[in-house]
Amino acid sequence: MSSHVVIVGGGVIGSAIAYFLRASDTSVAVTVIERDPTYAKSSSALSAASIRQQFSTPLSIQMSLYGIAFLRQLGDFLEVDGSKPSIDLHEGGYLFLATPAGAATLQQNHALQTRLGADIRLMDRDAMKAKFSWLNVEDLASGAFGESGEGWFDGYGLVQALRKKAQALGARYVAADVVDVVREGRRITYVVTSDGERYPCDTMVNAAGAWARKVSAMMGIDIPVFARRRSIFNVSSPARLSPCPLLIDPSGVYFRPEGKTYICGTSPSADNDSDDLPLDEVDHALFDEVIWPTLAHRVPAFEALRVENCWSGYYEYNVFDHNAIIGHHPDIENCIFANGYSGHGLQQGPATGRGVSELILNGKYTSLDLSSLSWARVLENRPIVEKNVV
Repeated sequence: MSSHVVIVGGGVIGSAIAYFLRASDTSVAVTVIERDPTYAKSSSALSAASIRQQFSTPLSIQMSLYGIAFLRQLGDFLEVDGSKPSIDLHEGGYLFLATPAGAATLQQNHALQTRLGADIRLMDRDAMKAKFSWLNVEDLASGAFGESGEGWFDGYGLVQALRKKAQALGARYVAADVVDVVREGRRITYVVTSDGERYPCDTMVNAAGAWARKVSAMMGIDIPVFARRRSIFNVSSPARLSPCPLLIDPSGVYFRPEGKTYICGTSPSADNDSDDLPLDEVDHALFDEVIWPTLAHRVPAFEALRVENCWSGYYEYNVFDHNAIIGHHPDIENCIFANGYSGHGLQQGPATGRGVSELILNGKYTSLDLSSLSWARVLENRPIVEKNVV
């Protein structure tokens, strides 16, 4: 058993691990080293903050089923001194749209999702038009709608609630940048910060998000996780769409309500998706050339869109297969990696926190088995094929 765990990264993944560790065993000392305690550049704060079960792989579905159960009870789990946090959870559902070419895949995914307990409704064009009268369905064959368990929330609020609860349970948070990791053979002995402090550890956790590759390199480990910029646009429209889910167009363009406005985005083309692009820049051309035309086609009332605000955040993008890498690397016996969520970190944070804490405390998973997300698949070139990458 580890008596001292040092977690590098205090975003939703690191803070969830800290929370579950201290909630499970108060004899374990937990130190979380977070480079930016304001979370100004944190993926947890800058993402579109949503949760879905509409994946094509069983484990992703199961992780998000646990995630929604946790978010629904968040106030009880993360209460501190009688104050229950709220993350403004809206279970507005996802609506995945399919053209005739994608209809069979959507149907297959739906069968798996419902078999595992997700509340997803498969809809034909007439059913979608009846429920979402504002939707252009002419080029569509079908859609899959999350009747419950899917939606969006306050991502910054979630990371703050996890952090405050972890601290209330005795986890120590240190505001510093990790500059070195001391490795002796197959073990990590110290984590070194920019102020010269050395933090001894029985177990280290790499939960450094978009900076995971840099931290891994300090240990001599090459992890296929890169910081990829994603631009998000907050837009207003005279149109009032009701009901309005988080809609995923077949093109990959998405939008969802945000109060009286909407937020939208999409992934850039592969030839315009370099690593570590500056976050103080926004890809306005992507909005003008791709997002707006797509939205105006899908929702005719969106012809009159106005950008009210925009920002960029990092995806910690696993270029190997777009799924998280969770667990030990065979070369290091006392470091656990929790990296490369590729946009799914907020929704998979609770399941990761629970699973990694079990791995540290028990040497194995005791609830949901996350072992298929281990390093083994990467080292053996066995990518997980997830069809619903957004």
